[in-house]
Amino acid sequence: MHRYLFHWDCERPAVKWFVYLIHGNHHTNPNDPMRGLMPLAVSVPVGGLIWLAFLALMGADGTWLFLGFMTGYVCYDTVHFACHQWTMHSRVGKMFKRHHMRHHCVNENANFAISALFWDRVFGSRIRSLKRNGIQE
Repeated sequence: MHRYLFHWDCERPAVKWFVYLIHGNHHTNPNDPMRGLMPLAVSVPVGGLIWLAFLALMGADGTWLFLGFMTGYVCYDTVHFACHQWTMHSRVGKMFKRHHMRHHCVNENANFAISALFWDRVFGSRIRSLKRNGIQE
């Protein structure tokens, strides 16, 4: 979703505005704590549509799938918020933060993953080495 929806390059003004609302403003000022999460005006309706889709596909059991999906999304957003707002002391925390900060500071068309870094390897969007990109760490 981060790669294809949040970085969607479209010439239609309404789409450009929507993409900016849900994510572009975060790239304008990445460390603003008020821009790190999707606005409620977007997340609540989108969450409702996802819930309705799960209900349509699975009936009442769709609610359990939706709750699992939302739990995963909240974990993802917590890691993302932490990358921008918290000092990461652990080895794993530093790994997440380094990976995501490269997305903001080196190439916003790479390192899209936040909490499952292996996806950037799978899709070939990982910044392999800063030394290869001419930047010394």
